[in-house]
Amino acid sequence: METFAVRPGLRRLGGRGRGGGLLRAALAVIALLVLAAALAPLIAPADPDAVDLSAALAGPGGDHLLGADASGRDLLSRVIYGARTGLLGPLGVVAISTVLGVLVGLTAAWHGGWVDTALSRSMELVFAFPGLLLAILVVAMYGPGQIGPMITLAVAYTPFVGRLVRGVARGEMGRPYIAAYRALGFGGLAICLRHLLPNIAPVILAQSTINFGYALLDLAGLAFLGLGVQPPAADWGAMINEGQSAVLQGALGPILVPGLAIVLSVIAFNIVGESLADRVSRR
Repeated sequence: METFAVRPGLRRLGGRGRGGGLLRAALAVIALLVLAAALAPLIAPADPDAVDLSAALAGPGGDHLLGADASGRDLLSRVIYGARTGLLGPLGVVAISTVLGVLVGLTAAWHGGWVDTALSRSMELVFAFPGLLLAILVVAMYGPGQIGPMITLAVAYTPFVGRLVRGVARGEMGRPYIAAYRALGFGGLAICLRHLLPNIAPVILAQSTINFGYALLDLAGLAFLGLGVQPPAADWGAMINEGQSAVLQGALGPILVPGLAIVLSVIAFNIVGESLADRVSRR
């Protein structure tokens, strides 16, 4: 997990101008994922849960373009439907953590003093607990599923956004326009929401995009461990877990297909996030 830090290598790859080929490819991957999730019932070639034991571990072919798993379910259909949980879960994590992080960061930066100290120490306390460990504890208490880990990871990701917003907002508050609005009698809430927040929004967007990739990876890992989305629902992490037995029989497709979907998705979101961060830092 990283907080708005642009590594030189990715900066060179993703930030070369408005028409960078790698950035365009990453945006194309994200667009395909969104379309697959939205149009899954229309474009999936088969029912993702339809069992056909006669086609168990079938290789790529006419009936199954990417092959079939140990139960004879079409891998392409399951990967397409898996894009729904693969995107909705991280979207929930990013949405909740961004809203909470912005509230905490702006409050700490605007009020300063003991409010800033208390909120900063609270964020550091959350930093002390790994997000995956918290998610595992929640699942142990309330059972597996998508909602519990999603909310837990959102809380764990909040300090990354909050710390970033606090730092950027404190720097922005030293600009003349903030003092001018204060002198004109504008309240703190109006200044923050109407003027300060829009000016730091690009930074928040860059961090949230990077967080999306990490959240996708964390949720897929929890599903692989059997703590997230439960079978027979199509989920990339759960598909890798189910495909482990196929490897012993020499069939790599049930693991490689969802694994490739996860890798491409995480890389695409990280490239876009790093490119946004690079553009913001140049500004």
